[in-house]
Amino acid sequence: MAKHVAILYGGWSAEREVSLASGRACCKALEEQGYKVTPIDVQPDIATVLQAVAPDVVFNALHGRVGEDGTIQGLLELLKFPYTHSGVLASALAMQKDKAKIVMESAGVPVPRGMVVNRFEAAKSHVLPAPYVIKPISEGSSYGVIIVREDRSHPPQELLREDWAFGDQVLVESYVAGRELTCAVMGDKALGVIDIRPATGVFYDYDAKYVKGGSIHVLPAEIKPNIYQKVQELALTAHQALGCRGISRADLRYDDTPGGTGELVVLEVNTQPGMTETSLVPELAAHAGYTFGELVQWMVEDATCNR
Repeated sequence: MAKHVAILYGGWSAEREVSLASGRACCKALEEQGYKVTPIDVQPDIATVLQAVAPDVVFNALHGRVGEDGTIQGLLELLKFPYTHSGVLASALAMQKDKAKIVMESAGVPVPRGMVVNRFEAAKSHVLPAPYVIKPISEGSSYGVIIVREDRSHPPQELLREDWAFGDQVLVESYVAGRELTCAVMGDKALGVIDIRPATGVFYDYDAKYVKGGSIHVLPAEIKPNIYQKVQELALTAHQALGCRGISRADLRYDDTPGGTGELVVLEVNTQPGMTETSLVPELAAHAGYTFGELVQWMVEDATCNR
């Protein structure tokens, strides 16, 4: 009898649309792998819905708050449904970028210099020498990220907007010039390294991430072999330090600009990386020899409680 998989997707975070796309792709792939699949667009009654559906496994295709911050993971533990990706603590920790940096740094993973400040303070005066980056503490998909360049005389006034939706505390970090690199971890193994180049502009923003043709993915990244290996080592160390399970993806910056610092830092670890047709993890898995169907099958078979 085919294993019954409930796919959680949608929800109500800022990343709802991305999650819907991830969920649809995973649903199709798992059906093709022979699983019985029930897609569930997550609403606040999700506990009742899950108990009625009674799946063998829950595939978590949610992105952003509730789905990625330990909340849904805690619910699944209580309901005793085996689930994919990371558990309660790792999910909550990785989502809080400032706390995750402390844990990663203590494990020897280099991270950008930075601090947490009130958004009103950051709008009043430059809290770091430009260039620097302002980002929400607990959002993904580049939502709310502001790059303050050297030629910007005033701090960003968009922080004062009444419709600012990312909380009053923001993370301010030094900007690391150079390449945007990413590396996925699958179980206890680091996969390849992609060099992400925005097709337009200089920032890997929401459109570069999710719009077809928005970015150019160079796989394997054209960097020195020792740097390539170092990226893989850092991704795996960060994954393990945060206590991640299943699939995760680390985002890094590498300054190999002429006369640059040579700095290599981990920006963050994504415990619920995108699973859309333009997503990085399926591309990295394919490079390692896994079809999309085999990747999602591996994730289902890896699912447990007590993650």
